[in-house]
Amino acid sequence: MSQLDMWEVFIQTKPGLSHKHAGTVQAPTAEMALQNARDVYTRRKEGTCVWVVPSKYIVTSEGMDQDAFFDPADDKLYRHPTFYDIPNDVKNM
Repeated sequence: MSQLDMWEVFIQTKPGLSHKHAGTVQAPTAEMALQNARDVYTRRKEGTCVWVVPSKYIVTSEGMDQDAFFDPADDKLYRHPTFYDIPNDVKNM
């Protein structure tokens, strides 16, 4: 059991949408991880595409200086386009 690697699972629910994290599986190879992810997370045809990524390759910001890491660049106004009027019928901005 200790030789199984942890894999992060991402599911795309419909073509054209982004993949979303669904959970983790354990498997010795990428092919087994993909099959396990399919069996566990798409039993009811929830997805159209599955990605598996070894958890050891996930890089996280935990442990870093969060104040400096997430500090917005207030001197670059173009990063905060709050001066645009967004029409009400635009849904995904």
